[in-house]
Amino acid sequence: MQATRERIARLQAEEARLLADAADIVRAREGERRVMGRSVVHDLALREVSSELGAVMRLSDRSVQARMSASSRLVGGFAETHRAFAEGRIDQAHAAAIVECGTGLLDDAVRAEYERILLEAAGFETPPRLRAIARVVAARIDPEMAAELQQRAAGERRIRVVDLGDGMARLLADLPAVLAYAIFDRLTQMAQIEQAAQRDATAEEEPVDAAAKGEPGTGAGAGAGTGTGAGAGAAAERAAAADGAAAAAADRAHADGVADGSAGSGIPRPDLSTGPCGEQRSLDELRADLFADLVLTGAPAAHGVGDTLAAIRAQVQITIPVLTAAGVGDEPALLAGYGPIDAETARRLAADAPGWDRVMYHPYSGLPLAVDRYRPTAHLQRFLRARDERCRFPGCTRSPIRCDIDHTHDHAKGGRTEDGNLAHFCPRHHTLKHASAWRVRQRGNGVLEWTSPTGRRYLDKPPATVQFVPSSVFTLYLDAEYTGGAPF
Repeated sequence: MQATRERIARLQAEEARLLADAADIVRAREGERRVMGRSVVHDLALREVSSELGAVMRLSDRSVQARMSASSRLVGGFAETHRAFAEGRIDQAHAAAIVECGTGLLDDAVRAEYERILLEAAGFETPPRLRAIARVVAARIDPEMAAELQQRAAGERRIRVVDLGDGMARLLADLPAVLAYAIFDRLTQMAQIEQAAQRDATAEEEPVDAAAKGEPGTGAGAGAGTGTGAGAGAAAERAAAADGAAAAAADRAHADGVADGSAGSGIPRPDLSTGPCGEQRSLDELRADLFADLVLTGAPAAHGVGDTLAAIRAQVQITIPVLTAAGVGDEPALLAGYGPIDAETARRLAADAPGWDRVMYHPYSGLPLAVDRYRPTAHLQRFLRARDERCRFPGCTRSPIRCDIDHTHDHAKGGRTEDGNLAHFCPRHHTLKHASAWRVRQRGNGVLEWTSPTGRRYLDKPPATVQFVPSSVFTLYLDAEYTGGAPF
């Protein structure tokens, strides 16, 4: 499999080189026309070349133009990345992540350092993770460029709808990353509370359903004997009301079916209500329903007690350098699970936060060394969140807020509760670790080594060490002559 993927990557790199050559041909033809003084459509040369390539590749000319542009940036601006691509060391998705996130780096030396860091990371990271790392590295290498791009992107906020068919549509919102992650977090918390409430309601109604069926030991006498007759009566009333509502709904559905000619077709009509109707909605469905509910009514009025859900506040994890927080530095702040955000937003969030965690990082490796707060258990949890930033299974990007903290060496078998024996795993990969042949061990400095059922080993490094760029101020101190005093 690995050899096949390397061959595919080499062929794709060759195609990128040919498309970059085609872009050079376009530029040459445009230059010839300017020299000859011809007044023609400005992109005629591009149309000529892309149309011919499109006919050969069975693609539209616009698709070919997009590929030509991407290939020209790769071959012309990121030579080392293209070389690694051509040698089969990275694949097309890795190359695209490096190029797209580094396009704004105009200085050759800066771009070369950016490539060096990212190509090293591409050797063990998946494309989605590499893209997140690339955003951070680019922002740290050139903070001014990152701030300009973020400001420009913020001016492109918008909402749009895409038709999906089958009575569905997709609502897309382009928002600042902090707002988007906060919205998703709040909807998730609300959906989890709604699911718990639904389970509790179902548990209450089960004894009543059993009594209605005449099962032994569940009659009214048992309820009265235990002092719960009133509760059972209320539950029975709720059950009867639910049955009546279901019957009414069935009548309406039958009437609708006769009206539109679909009676007897066996095709269920979709329930468009966003309220709790006794159905078992998935977490994704609940998030979608609550989103519609909040946007259309301004409050989660159709999901239980409004005050309960409205009291939920979104949680996001921001890492902000102390000098940036003080307004005298330009290193980017980081949103866990995403990457760099603008310093002004980070400072506002820090100002309103109920508490801060001070995180000390190693000046050479970027690894978190300590997180200081009073309570030991919370202190360790905060340290692990700062170190891991995501599920620590290779390729997973689940936020630590949605993960479990797992003992690498089982606590029941003598494993210690310390940072060198703990890591965040999402529920899916937590189960994989304990219920499958996958094995994991700590290699030190937060590095995990996973061993697959086939015996292959995969390293997962803390994101902070992979995306670390030494501070320019710290570099100056390293180069300065030591005089015996503190450098700050």
